[in-house]
Amino acid sequence: MELANKSDEEILKIVDPIMDNLMAASTDIDHERHVRDFTDRIKNIVTKPYLERVCVQYQTEKGFFTERELVAIFRRPDSIAVIWSQKFSRMPGEYVAEMVLVEENSRYLVDHVMVF
Repeated sequence: MELANKSDEEILKIVDPIMDNLMAASTDIDHERHVRDFTDRIKNIVTKPYLERVCVQYQTEKGFFTERELVAIFRRPDSIAVIWSQKFSRMPGEYVAEMVLVEENSRYLVDHVMVF
C-alpha cells in the first residue's frame, strides 16, 4: 500500500482535508458532503437518518468541534489509522477522533471514522 509508505507530513496533507470536510459536513448535517470520501461499506452504515440522529445528539450534548491535535498515525498493510485529540465547544475535556483510510482504485477513502 503506497499510503503506508508516506511520511507523517504526507499523510497529514491527505487526511487533514478529509477530516476537516467530515467535521464541517457533520456540523452542517450535510449527508452528501459528509460521505463523499467514504467507502461503500461505511456509506451503507452512515445513512442520512443515521447521520442526522448522531449529529443532533453530539451537538446538543457537546457543542461543535474545535481544536484537533495529532496523536498518532498507525500504518497497516492495507490501511492507515490516524488518531487525534479532539475538543468540543460546549463540553470540556479531550476526546478521541479517529479515521481509518484505505486506497481503492487510486483514491483514498474513509473506511471508519468516529469521535468518542
